[in-house]
Amino acid sequence: MVTEMKTTSFKAVTEEEWREVASQSLRGLPFEKLVTKTLEGIDIQPLYTKEKFALENELHDTMLQTIRGGIESPDWTIAQQSYETNSKRFLAEVKESLNKGNEAIVYNGKRPVIWKENDLKELSKLVQVYPLYAFDVDEQDEFTKLFSFIDGKNRKNVKGIFTGSAILPEGYHLLRRISANTIPYHERGADNITELALTLAIAAEETQNFNSFTQFFNQFSVRFAIDTHFFMEIAKLRAFRVLWQTFAQAYGNEKPNRVPIVSEASLRTYSKLDPYVNLLRAGNEAFSAVLGGTDVLTIHPHNVLTNISPTSVRNARNIQLVIKEETFVQYVLDPSGGSYFIDTLTNEMIEKAWAYFQEIERLGGLSAYVSSGALDEKLDQLYHKRMKLVSHRKKSLIGTNNYADVTETVPEDVGPIEVERRLAEPYEHLRINFANSQPKTVLLTFGQLKDFKARADFVTGFLATAGIKTEMSPAFNNVEEAITWIETNEFDYGIICIPPKETEAVMKELIHELPQGKWIDVAGKYDEELEKEWKRASISGFIFQGQDQLEKLEELQQRWDRRLNKHEEA
Repeated sequence: MVTEMKTTSFKAVTEEEWREVASQSLRGLPFEKLVTKTLEGIDIQPLYTKEKFALENELHDTMLQTIRGGIESPDWTIAQQSYETNSKRFLAEVKESLNKGNEAIVYNGKRPVIWKENDLKELSKLVQVYPLYAFDVDEQDEFTKLFSFIDGKNRKNVKGIFTGSAILPEGYHLLRRISANTIPYHERGADNITELALTLAIAAEETQNFNSFTQFFNQFSVRFAIDTHFFMEIAKLRAFRVLWQTFAQAYGNEKPNRVPIVSEASLRTYSKLDPYVNLLRAGNEAFSAVLGGTDVLTIHPHNVLTNISPTSVRNARNIQLVIKEETFVQYVLDPSGGSYFIDTLTNEMIEKAWAYFQEIERLGGLSAYVSSGALDEKLDQLYHKRMKLVSHRKKSLIGTNNYADVTETVPEDVGPIEVERRLAEPYEHLRINFANSQPKTVLLTFGQLKDFKARADFVTGFLATAGIKTEMSPAFNNVEEAITWIETNEFDYGIICIPPKETEAVMKELIHELPQGKWIDVAGKYDEELEKEWKRASISGFIFQGQDQLEKLEELQQRWDRRLNKHEEA
């Protein structure tokens, strides 16, 4: 049998044959339904083959060599952050973290620590052993005193990145001081192309402050947030390696230039609702950052938006430790290289990002581009497009806009990090509003359970994302039963759930019998003229797949608020 297995061969399948089978599986839908369109303007195809690969062999080899030449090591540095603001607790947490697998010291100047001199002296010993990543440190931050406690001969041992307005003593030549930080743009809605182009635009502006490109390069690093779009994020980091080499060559530097990429989990996808899903998001983001070739990686705890705990800090750190222990990816340089899919995405990002960067330069460079308002306009557009995908549930935030737990409440605690324009925030506001007061909501069901259950479940899940709880009426056999029940039972808001094939026939009779003034919607999407007719009768609106969820839920909130205000006035 083993011999037979070894000698068995399979008939080669052509792309045309695959396409035919794929089309059949779509049951009449166009083949284009398998193409995923991204905000970057990249169409992700359902199949990538050697025959369809756009790059010639020589160009492909050059791209791979450039990417791999820009990666210093297949391994990366685990750089978990402490969120303490008391210096004693900060130091204790750093020591514990380093003993349990963390590999760097991370300090966020936007969340300054109240320092005591003895703790700084103790920390000064650690930064001579472990790399330091300190960001946004201003001149008033007492953290800078740490550097005066280190002897001049030992300052060469301090390596890493230090950014901000603070001035350091002489001798810290191995601390990079310039960083293209795209995380604020990411949180405001930027896509991958925008982030890559802005990185180059920041670099172009910073080079003007140095006498030579080499002098600038030795001080430069980049920071990216890694989103949940797994393959796109891998391609983003790989694309940067090629873009950076192209940028360096424009300044006459032909040698491979290795710029540190510092990555962290994207917080725009984190939610206060069902926060353990943030662990899954972080794991996805961490693995894509590693496969993309990041040099340094930070994972935020799943409850960083509310109230972190020792357990959540440990879980965040363990995400990276598990990846190292279970995948051995730290021994493979550019592990995604050679995939037609990933290499195609990488190449498309390179081309689009370089074109966008050149456009910024033609407009006068980054400062002129920002001053003109063009960047703000671009980020606003991208944010609204992103929110539209969330609101239409084309982008799932599990536990927030899909599969929400209606019994869960939004924590009142404020965590150590607040993020501008988080995607889950509008849903959290709805939850808070309806947690205080909500309409008694009933699903008005017709027929047998097996026929209306799918529709009733959809409505229940749809409303659960705002924290609206639903009850189910008895299953009505006819319109007369339904009207009797509606007239004799108290409820604020009802949604009619009729089996799809029977809805129009039942509604034709029902709309003439419904009591006036009742707040009642119908589940499902119908012909425009039919919807208008039902609304003219007594129907308030509709709930259906593909609807703008936030728009509908905010409409329900406004209507409920108006009713409450009327009761208060009365």
